[in-house]
Amino acid sequence: MRSVLILGGRAPVALDHARRFHRQGWRVVVGDSIPCRLSAFSRAVHASVRLASPRHAPTGFVTGLRAAIDQHRIDLVVPTCEEAFHLSRHRDALPAGTQYAVDGFEQLRALHSKWTFLGLAQHCGAHVPDSARVHSIEQAREWAKGAPVVLKPEYSRFGVHVRLHPHGMPEDAPPLAQAGAWVVQRFHAGTEACSYSVAHAGRLLAHACYRPKHRLGASSSYYFAPHRSEAIRGFVETFVRKIGYTGQIAFDWIEGADGTATVLECNPRAVSGVHLFAPDDALPDALCGQGDACVEPAEASPRMLAAIMLGAGGARALRTGRMGEWRQDWRRARDVIGVAGDRAPLAGAIADLAAYAWSAWRSGNTLREAATQDIEWDGEPLPDA
Repeated sequence: MRSVLILGGRAPVALDHARRFHRQGWRVVVGDSIPCRLSAFSRAVHASVRLASPRHAPTGFVTGLRAAIDQHRIDLVVPTCEEAFHLSRHRDALPAGTQYAVDGFEQLRALHSKWTFLGLAQHCGAHVPDSARVHSIEQAREWAKGAPVVLKPEYSRFGVHVRLHPHGMPEDAPPLAQAGAWVVQRFHAGTEACSYSVAHAGRLLAHACYRPKHRLGASSSYYFAPHRSEAIRGFVETFVRKIGYTGQIAFDWIEGADGTATVLECNPRAVSGVHLFAPDDALPDALCGQGDACVEPAEASPRMLAAIMLGAGGARALRTGRMGEWRQDWRRARDVIGVAGDRAPLAGAIADLAAYAWSAWRSGNTLREAATQDIEWDGEPLPDA
């Protein structure tokens, strides 16, 4: 029996990967540097391992990862969150006989940069918005010249610090936060879409596209409605072939009223499109670099994080008078945490959330920071382990 180590066990996408690998005959181990009971409580998981923070203790992270690979005889390592950057950076220090579903570090660095990526995306079949790299609000205002723009740190996640100015930058726009360089980008009106894909050596092996219909404010989505776009799929296929990409890769999009697909940024890791694949879809084979055809989700029903959809989503529907639409969306979707025959991850999610809340209270961070600060990477040099 082959064994897979899925990193970032805190994430719902890791749980989804674990269930799919298990169903298709793999022994599943999950690992993370904070409690990951969300995935560890699943019946699909054979074992879980606690690792050191790759951001704060890279030597301990590599040592623990090497030990886990040896102990559990791991054939494949699949990252899901920003530990992907650290895994890639230190891959040469890990056992050579194991496969790692991640590309080279310099490739990931270029894709993680919201500025560098835009240059790579040129001439791949999608519209790339006019943009500039700036270091002050004055530079951004001078470049924008009154036009509608979006401002975001060059390295960021979950929409943190993003500023939307669909009517142009106001005169009293506050200074840019000290988060390194920023990208100012022409604002494009339209409908949001996201894509998730798997490639190996430039071949597109899996692809899903969805609309993030319900969100926590302007941040993460908790409702994933399948969406088909040949323009988006065509771009992804061309792009991964152009750069010879290996691993998981995701993009954020705006689709205009005329059908034009504008690519906004890239996330070289797993995103919620994983949830759209059915248990028997050959996503594990794609992550191994196997298969000739591109795997796409066999089912067309939406997925959701039901607890958030019920709480935050229901409250928002009440405030905005859209309960009818909310009920319809609720009935159409399936939860990605609690599934028939495997409900324990619901308790794991509650336990993890309580741990994040306690950590946030002790450190004075936000809940999001408490859940990700140990793995984040914002382009700074990463030392040898």
